Amino acid sequence: MEIRRDVFQAIADPTRRAIIALIAIQAMTPNALAEHFNTSRQAVSKHIKILTECELVKQKLSGREIYYQLEIDKMKEIDKWLEQFRKIWETSFNQLDKVLSTIKKQKK
Repeated sequence: MEIRRDVFQAIADPTRRAIIALIAIQAMTPNALAEHFNTSRQAVSKHIKILTECELVKQKLSGREIYYQLEIDKMKEIDKWLEQFRKIWETSFNQLDKVLSTIKKQKK
């Protein structure tokens, strides 16, 4: 049975979010990534595998080294999903500002 993963499963784990943050700055090898964590290289590799399966990370071969880099289009998928909520929040905040402004005027 094949496990189907999506970007939200990928970002659910704090270690994977940290890996994303690191490779957002520059492409890195698995060993370079592993140096940033207090876990085994194998544990970091499992996280990289999940990120790759979710298509948030892609491999780039440079000589004999494999570098992992962020797949920006997949990150945009997350932003697009969040955008619907951002609009709701902004509308709610704007309404709250109006209410607070009305209350302040009534107190004067």
